[in-house]
Amino acid sequence: MANSYRHSPFMGICSHSDKPGKVKASRKLRHRVRQSLATCNDFDGYVAPLLREVSNVWDFPKDGKMRIKATWSDYRKYMRK
Repeated sequence: MANSYRHSPFMGICSHSDKPGKVKASRKLRHRVRQSLATCNDFDGYVAPLLREVSNVWDFPKDGKMRIKATWSDYRKYMRK
């Protein structure tokens, strides 16, 4: 099997993925929705909580992306998937 390489020279800062943060935020949101539905008496005026009310994007593990420069000594290592 051939080695696979990135097509675009970008990588995440501080973490590879935001997936753990998104999973945690989704669980919090589903929990809050279940709680609000259980305590709701009038469903005509029901407003479901929003994801932004439950979680904060700034608490996620990844802090954005940066460009991998070809002048770095480990350029080939970073371009591997």
